[in-house]
Amino acid sequence: MKNNRTCKLAVLLFVVTAMTARAQNFPSNTDESKVPPYTLPDVLQMPIGKTVINSNQWLHAQRPYIYHLYEKNQFGRYPATKTISRFKILETDNQALDGLATRKQVRIYLHPADTSVYMDVLLYLPNAVKTPAPVFVAYNFSGNHTITAEKNVLLSNRWMYFRGKGVVNNRATEAARGTDTASWQLKTILSKGFALATAYYGDLEPDTATGYTTGIRTTLKEVLNIQPDEWCTMGAWAWGLSRIADYLQTDKNIDAGKIALMGHSRLGKATLWAGASDPRFALIVSNESGEGGAALSRRWYGETVQIITAHFPHWFVAKYKTYGDDVTKLPVDGHMLLSLMAPRPLYVASAVEDTWSDPKGEFLSAREASRVYALFGKKGIDTSSMPPLNTPVGETVRYHIRSGKHAVTLYDWEQYLKFASEQFGLRR
Repeated sequence: MKNNRTCKLAVLLFVVTAMTARAQNFPSNTDESKVPPYTLPDVLQMPIGKTVINSNQWLHAQRPYIYHLYEKNQFGRYPATKTISRFKILETDNQALDGLATRKQVRIYLHPADTSVYMDVLLYLPNAVKTPAPVFVAYNFSGNHTITAEKNVLLSNRWMYFRGKGVVNNRATEAARGTDTASWQLKTILSKGFALATAYYGDLEPDTATGYTTGIRTTLKEVLNIQPDEWCTMGAWAWGLSRIADYLQTDKNIDAGKIALMGHSRLGKATLWAGASDPRFALIVSNESGEGGAALSRRWYGETVQIITAHFPHWFVAKYKTYGDDVTKLPVDGHMLLSLMAPRPLYVASAVEDTWSDPKGEFLSAREASRVYALFGKKGIDTSSMPPLNTPVGETVRYHIRSGKHAVTLYDWEQYLKFASEQFGLRR
């Protein structure tokens, strides 16, 4: 009896100590032994007290309810106003990348009258594919000119958040060309029969707390009938991904039924919100999206709500920050965001050295979201243990943790291409 009482007191002391650490604004935790117990909201528990038992209940009752929780507490209202984007082909080269691809540069005008409000899309089509090609859509971090060394790709004139090689006073120079080719693996993507469409995320809104003043939340507020504080930067970036889909549906060289969406890090969060908001994205990939994305906020590990909202207040609506001191009051968590992709194929990936993104939290989130996929007869992740490094697990919901750091690598792309080929029924 005494031993049992001592054990219970030790557990209680552990929980109190861990929760006190959070309350005292400890910056983070990367010690698994210090993660306190937590309880996730049940993704299948309806507000009326019943449990979702079939896909019809999910699609028509529970999914809209959860989606609204995200609009209210994390991302803000997604613009409902229909827009008519205008597209202009700025350049075409059918012998790009030494003949491997056809390159198109497309300007998407987002405002009906103001031609300064636009985003530039760089599209590569595989020349070896003679039928409409499936396509991966993804934002880049520093301009279309960074993903390839090709000289004819337009050099972005936008403000740059990341100050890497070739960026002077937050503006790109010629020295920035091809500085991020490792993240894109163009030849691998094209050789597998996929097209790639990318755009600079800063075309929509600069990645700063005041970026909204020059971004689309201000320039389009009358067009979209939504005020800047009704949504957030993540919402603006997500909305822009849908405008890329608008164009792709008009391009006869693209299979509009096979649009895969991929996002890394902060852009992985935007990707998940775009995937939740736009059903035209037939497959979604979250690459190390972490806090506010695939990871579990209730797990005190890596980045937290408190930290992310302190450093990047513009990423989410103001209400999200109010949960920083007590995430148990947050009515949603990462597994619920992932569940909004169902029944579309979903891939979640982590890197072992990227503790900030909480790899285990991302895995557990994907596994929990698999319960929703089961309603559709889809098999997700059924193992309860983290898989070994570089060993994907799961079917319609898939996960891997690879060796290395926070990045998008050749290994990642190889898995995503294989996954998309399988899910789209392609022979590649």
